[in-house]
Amino acid sequence: MRVDRVVPNLTVTHLRQAVAEHSEALDLRILMDHGWIVTLGDEDGHQLSLMTRDASAPVNPDVSVFVDDVRAALARAEALGLEIVHPLTEEPWGVTRFFYRASDGRVINVGMHTEPRRSPLR
Repeated sequence: MRVDRVVPNLTVTHLRQAVAEHSEALDLRILMDHGWIVTLGDEDGHQLSLMTRDASAPVNPDVSVFVDDVRAALARAEALGLEIVHPLTEEPWGVTRFFYRASDGRVINVGMHTEPRRSPLR
């Protein structure tokens, strides 16, 4: 398993205000906007995510770690006895992910990009 990218996640109350502040202050542009999470970034690959409430998980993660093999990452987390707070899930927006809680209480979102689920009506 290889780590491809690490993105801090800030939980915010007012998403649009936070996006405006951070994009202006740090000269970042919107890379992704799902309405509940917005990822800002630059041409060099630096990223920052801002979120209100995670769309499918019971808690907001503190950081997202994208890997090349999410199932291998889950096996490692389980072997270490880490608490899995969001099970391995294929999300409709094209990410397969799980969350674990670190010993300090922080929640880590581990995922990889996959194909978005297609509606059966298409």
